[in-house]
Amino acid sequence: MKLILITIGLLAVGVFGIAIKLWAKKDGKFAGTCASQNPHLNKDGEACGYCGKLPDQCENR
Repeated sequence: MKLILITIGLLAVGVFGIAIKLWAKKDGKFAGTCASQNPHLNKDGEACGYCGKLPDQCENR
C-alpha cells in the first residue's frame, strides 16, 4: 500500500510540474517537440515523422 501511495505521489508531482511549465510558457506551447530539432536524435537530417519538417525548417533550434 505504501508503494502505491508513493507512486501516485510521484506521478502527481510530475503532472503538477508539467502543468506549471505549460502555465508559465508563452502561449502554453512546449518548446522543441519535434525530434528533428534535436541533433542527437536526428543525425542524418531526416524530416520529422510527426510534422514533416526538415531540421532547417524548424523555428526553435
